[in-house]
Amino acid sequence: MDSVSGVGVLDKAVAILDALETGPLTLGQLVEASGLSRATAHRLAAALERHRLVARDGEGRFALGPRLTGRALEQTAVGALEELRDATGESSQLYVLRNGKRVCVVSFESLHELRTIVSVGAALPLDKGSAGKVLRGEPGSLRRGWAQSVEEREKGVTSVSAPVWRGGEVVAAVSVSGPVDRTTRSPGKRYAAAVTAAARRIERDMAWA
Repeated sequence: MDSVSGVGVLDKAVAILDALETGPLTLGQLVEASGLSRATAHRLAAALERHRLVARDGEGRFALGPRLTGRALEQTAVGALEELRDATGESSQLYVLRNGKRVCVVSFESLHELRTIVSVGAALPLDKGSAGKVLRGEPGSLRRGWAQSVEEREKGVTSVSAPVWRGGEVVAAVSVSGPVDRTTRSPGKRYAAAVTAAARRIERDMAWA
């Protein structure tokens, strides 16, 4: 391929990233999309993976890594998460999967005195809570489009989460959470529509980012 910047290896690395903008690709698909040789595409994709610019999905395909998708998600999701907090009156969060945990990357606290507080950077268990169900790909939650939890991670707290999809993969979970006395023991009935709408807004905004 012709060099754009005058630094051939940089241009080839960018060709890998450009190809992955459409979603996860097998090595063969990556070779076809980038125009690179199989050996070069594999070598550069593996190098980019070490820098967290490329990642592997559950099927072993190459995809954009957390250093790219995470930052774009955070910037894109702020408006949707603030709107979700205001619409529901409850705290809203955006979680991503990192090192086997769900990590909060955006958080807006409820204006109620009694509220759920999740700090940005908090790493929570993947096996408890509605966001964990979404991020670990629980079939029922993905089929329905949302998940709920009632006092699973913390007594007195409920939550509702919906997946954010990109390129056929779940890249984040949008959540609202609050005290059970206010959200009830069936929070999905009250908040599922608002949470899924926020997730769809983030997906649309990501497509334009």
